Amino acid sequence: MRWLAFGTYDVRRHPRVGVLLEGLRASGDEVVEINVPLALDTAGRVAMLRQPWRLPKLAWLLARCWVVLAWRARRAPAVDAVLVGYLGHFDVRLARRLFRRTPIVLDHLVSAAGTAQDRSLTSGGGLKAKLMRRIDRGALAAADLVVVDTPEHLAALPASGVVAPVGAGREWFVRAPRAEGPLRVVFVGLFTPLHGALTIGDALASLAGDERIEVTMVGAGQEYAACRAAASANTRVTWLDWVPFADLPALVASHDVALGIFGTTEKAQNVVPTKVFQGAAAGCAVVTSDTAPQRRTLCDDALFVAPGDASALAATLRSLADDRSLLATFQRRAAARATTHFTAATVVAPIRARLTQPTTPAFQESH
Repeated sequence: MRWLAFGTYDVRRHPRVGVLLEGLRASGDEVVEINVPLALDTAGRVAMLRQPWRLPKLAWLLARCWVVLAWRARRAPAVDAVLVGYLGHFDVRLARRLFRRTPIVLDHLVSAAGTAQDRSLTSGGGLKAKLMRRIDRGALAAADLVVVDTPEHLAALPASGVVAPVGAGREWFVRAPRAEGPLRVVFVGLFTPLHGALTIGDALASLAGDERIEVTMVGAGQEYAACRAAASANTRVTWLDWVPFADLPALVASHDVALGIFGTTEKAQNVVPTKVFQGAAAGCAVVTSDTAPQRRTLCDDALFVAPGDASALAATLRSLADDRSLLATFQRRAAARATTHFTAATVVAPIRARLTQPTTPAFQESH
């Protein structure tokens, strides 16, 4: 099967797209890319929602990318399906116009409305909320098949969809030797409400003075300052603004424990974050919030705490520092689950299965 990966996605910023492309190729499919990355990350897009007068900049950047995409599309070979990458809410509309007789698959990992609500940018009935919902509806209507990451997101779709977990690329399946000494814990993220950064900060504060636990916090974002202020009493925390994408897998693999998310927002209850898949692939013990999608995905191969419970998070980290055999057990179990369930080829299997079903309603008639 031949795929065309299309859009303004950026694999360096959004590894999900890279996982899908790796999985398709590993499954024996041919993948042709027409990709012009948009020079604007998620934080920049959120900033524009906070300051709508900056939206013309987004339109200008997008238009520049689209000119190149459209020019390259005219020279593209015939393909069996077009995959529009993550954050393709607008790209999928262009793809629909350019490839009218080809099935369009949209990776709808993040909805515009859900992201805006999670980051407190909209109220339920406000103008921004209505705009975000309209953007989502238009994107979904332009696609023949919509890919989401959890059954919870699938249940909310008004369109034909399939669940494909986030997974991890092959670069994350590293097993670096770990140094003896204190329990080494790592968190990588954008410090959004979804992540529960304040919960992590409070947990770190309660661990101040515990010389058995060292923590590396990687990233910056909405709740970074508040998280760092909450954890200020703990001198055994290293704060890194960011780490180059190519260096992240080795950094995470050098730690004993990878933290997931601990937020209490609606979105936090419905996702399994990228960092959980990556931490497990790197052979870390995973500690994350006890939510339905995460429990379903990780089963008994991770340690769970109640969302928003800083005391429980701190207690779990202390238990791992106390019992190294328990730590080793959960490291082995996380690594084994990742190898079995989180590889790129496994992730794309449900998508490929849907596309090879000739009676799938979404593909009986093109738009």
